[in-house]
Amino acid sequence: MTTPTPTVQQLMQQPIEAIIPHRGTMLLIDAVDTFGEATLSARATVDVHAWYADADGAMPAWIGIELMAQAIAAHVALLAMRGGGRARPGVLLGSRSYKALQPAFGGGARLLIHVTELLRSEEGHGAYECTIHDGDVCCAEAVIKIFQPSDFQSFIEGSFSS
Repeated sequence: MTTPTPTVQQLMQQPIEAIIPHRGTMLLIDAVDTFGEATLSARATVDVHAWYADADGAMPAWIGIELMAQAIAAHVALLAMRGGGRARPGVLLGSRSYKALQPAFGGGARLLIHVTELLRSEEGHGAYECTIHDGDVCCAEAVIKIFQPSDFQSFIEGSFSS
């Protein structure tokens, strides 16, 4: 007897902890709003008491790149889960240009992170166009490059031995 493949709706209704591996204070996104073959939108709430909060309870805008990376991780994971598998671990390679359009995301702000896949290779390379909005205002944008090596452990060990 085979296990039925979950629907997109069923996948999106899972807690975010069932989708991405981030835990504790490093889990920055709250939930997935929309998911498609090449896109995902996720929500995040700026916690005024979090480790990153400044004196006004705001999240410094430089953390936005991690919000984008977690939304990408959710997209990659949901694609794999939809196919009945699990996502390979990956790393954020970087961005040619992360553009923060304000210095911080206000305390309590409800952010919408949108990612659109631009590139996916069999070798594990990928690129995503990303934005962060607070309501109708675009707060940050970037093209993020990622890599999902076929042997993550060897990749990490090789990174430390070079």
